[in-house]
Amino acid sequence: MLEFPEVINLSRQLRESVLGMKVEEVLPPTKEHKFCWFNGDVRDYDRQIRRSVISDVNGFGIYVELSFNDGHKLCINDGVNVRFLSNSSLPMDYQLLINLDSSNFIAFSVAMYGGIVLHDGSYDNEYYLKSKNAVSPFDAKFEDYFFRTLSASKPSLSAKAFLATEQRFPGIGNGVLQDILFNAEMQPKRKISTLSQGDKENLLHCTIDTLKKMTDGGGRDTEKNLYGKTCGYKTLLSKNTINKPCPRCGATIVKEPYLGGAVYYCPNCQSL
Repeated sequence: MLEFPEVINLSRQLRESVLGMKVEEVLPPTKEHKFCWFNGDVRDYDRQIRRSVISDVNGFGIYVELSFNDGHKLCINDGVNVRFLSNSSLPMDYQLLINLDSSNFIAFSVAMYGGIVLHDGSYDNEYYLKSKNAVSPFDAKFEDYFFRTLSASKPSLSAKAFLATEQRFPGIGNGVLQDILFNAEMQPKRKISTLSQGDKENLLHCTIDTLKKMTDGGGRDTEKNLYGKTCGYKTLLSKNTINKPCPRCGATIVKEPYLGGAVYYCPNCQSL
């Protein structure tokens, strides 16, 4: 699933690869996916953007968005896989395929769920708007937003619930959360009511610093980039590290279900 570091890197890679390219054709899904959502009839996408030129690509929250010179925009959210391909390496199945000039293609596929939405700038989906208007963790205003949001949150919230639910911080999900809390030496279930001022400041700085390392590394090694290669940031806690020694103290990393997803943590050096 795309989270903030992958969104930033995917948008950068798309800018480097497809900016200025013209759309020759847009092909609809090879087979229907029950949990892939479009804006209207996907077969109309070709009529709307054929012969338009990709003029910009931006990433924000859980969305990557391509802009075209005719005013249309195509946004995809965190459940969509995007690949830049040549004619010789096209997949058998996809949810959308954009044929660009010079025999290049952008293929979109969905494993579990995701949206591939073509719109004219008036898309008013709640999650899209929250991502679009979110304060980036790398923005100077993020610190103030973080502490205001923390102060306004229920004291009974856990660290995971605070960071990764209700779209308080679009792009911070259950994936990046694991390393953020490991670096903060804090268990996912720890209540925010137990945090001292020092704990709160540490959580803020670990959030920013961890996301910076993940972004600079090209995204987490649990995900693939635009070219189908494993991203470069080596996760400290993820499905790749289950039952392995804690990189800080050597205790065995554990995995537990919590708040609709798995959490990974060190039972020895992450405090509850």
